[in-house]
Amino acid sequence: MSELVRFEGPAGSELVVEVADDTPGLELISRREDGIVDARRRIHESLESALPTLRSVVEAASALAPQEMQIDFGMKFTAEAGVVVAKAATEGHLTVRLRWTRPESAAARPAGQES
Repeated sequence: MSELVRFEGPAGSELVVEVADDTPGLELISRREDGIVDARRRIHESLESALPTLRSVVEAASALAPQEMQIDFGMKFTAEAGVVVAKAATEGHLTVRLRWTRPESAAARPAGQES
């Protein structure tokens, strides 16, 4: 089963998210007439809680000076906690991909030859 949870956004906007109702410790404290549960936290408060972790990952990866960086970070919305790290199909949830490319001139030279 799942529940619909409404998160309040900026300027009176709202985001309704479907969440599993088997979340440990979930207490439905505020249900509207339409059956939607009001989240305890606003959407920006929930998303901001993930920022320190994301900044840390970006800083650590940036120290390796990649030419390209991709970070996949899944988040799961809950009525009580707001946003938590989502369970992924594999054990790892946070995926970081870094890419370096050799300069064309170095790639075109045969091994052992210097310019």
